[in-house]
Amino acid sequence: MGIDARTTTRAHTISPLILDLACYAACLVYAIVVAFTSEFYGFRIWGAFAAIGYGLALAGTCWLLTRPGRGSRWPGLAAIGVFAMAVPLVVLVIRRLTGVDWLITPYSWSAQPEVWVIERSASLLLRHGTPYIDVTALGRPPVVNDYTPYGPVMALFGLPRALFGGTPLANALTDARLVFALTACVCVWGTLKLMSFPRVPVRAVQLAVACPLTALTWSVAGPDLAILGLLLVAGALAVRDRPVASAVVLALVLSAKLIVLPAAAVLAMLVFARLGRWALVRFLAALLAAVAVLNIPVLLVDPSAFVEHVIRFPAGLGAVTSPAASPLPGYLIASTGAVGKAAAFVLLGAAAIAISAWLLRRPPVTGSDAMLRVAVGLGTFTLLTPATRYGYLVYPLVLLGAMLCYRSAEATSTGPATQHTLDR
Repeated sequence: MGIDARTTTRAHTISPLILDLACYAACLVYAIVVAFTSEFYGFRIWGAFAAIGYGLALAGTCWLLTRPGRGSRWPGLAAIGVFAMAVPLVVLVIRRLTGVDWLITPYSWSAQPEVWVIERSASLLLRHGTPYIDVTALGRPPVVNDYTPYGPVMALFGLPRALFGGTPLANALTDARLVFALTACVCVWGTLKLMSFPRVPVRAVQLAVACPLTALTWSVAGPDLAILGLLLVAGALAVRDRPVASAVVLALVLSAKLIVLPAAAVLAMLVFARLGRWALVRFLAALLAAVAVLNIPVLLVDPSAFVEHVIRFPAGLGAVTSPAASPLPGYLIASTGAVGKAAAFVLLGAAAIAISAWLLRRPPVTGSDAMLRVAVGLGTFTLLTPATRYGYLVYPLVLLGAMLCYRSAEATSTGPATQHTLDR
């Protein structure tokens, strides 16, 4: 009996480490491949430093395997945070001061185009009241980087550069990536505070922070992480039964990036399941009012430019075709021809109906359930839409990490949670 108990304990001790080993090995391979093969300068720099972080995490995990039940898994994550996130971000922010923005030379870009585009949109918003260029009045054929495929709120992240940039030091300190990173960190802290600071599982951090999609985005771009941070706050407010506050934060999210629209349906059903129809009415009224306040003033300045940038271009109907074409299932099916494109939209519609039925039949009542539904919705949309980027998979990964944090909080609120020795 005692031997069986010890064997079971040992199996449970080793099991998470084996998963860690596989995770860090895969991340290390990915970082090395990116460092040597990517066409983007920023990606290569990230890969070189990230390989150090993932290599240290891998080595640390191997060491822990020789000492079952002793030691911590957190130092490996700390190494990833330093070498796959902090160091490459600082290096690329400084390297950007050499001035290669707007050149059609991906091998020299220290930041991805969305960073420059968002900073430009802030300057346009200050000067003209709209972050969108009239692509029909350029005096030349428009190109992809003339577009700002985001809602008006996204321009706010570029305001520090627009207001205070101009010198090398000021430009470095106001790089939009730093604003995205700061926003994400503040939002994560606020979400954890609303959750009463639960024990954060190692696996949650691996999914939400340490995975290459998050670390790479953090270093070379960043807007999706800021949007995810705000989305987490909106979800936490809904779980804390504050529907109006949740709706206002969600309006900021939707007014920055429409891709997050499926989250609105999930949070609406969460509010309804927890508080009833009148809370849902307040939630929807606040959401619509806040979206109107954030968008209508910009829309009135130049309605055609607003529609061209925010709706037509992301939908593939603009004067320039969106370059979003990662080889995910929806794109691969649509690329086979007209029948394939129709089939991709049918699959996307069928998935939307299935997820909607899931929401209606079993509305989410907990934070973990809501995060799972949003992750499934955004993940399905990313995989099946004909024009998308694999980088959008960062949304379901971060949300799955948030789901694990909610489960930890929910377990603590219903009874004593068992803390594994390796999760210290």
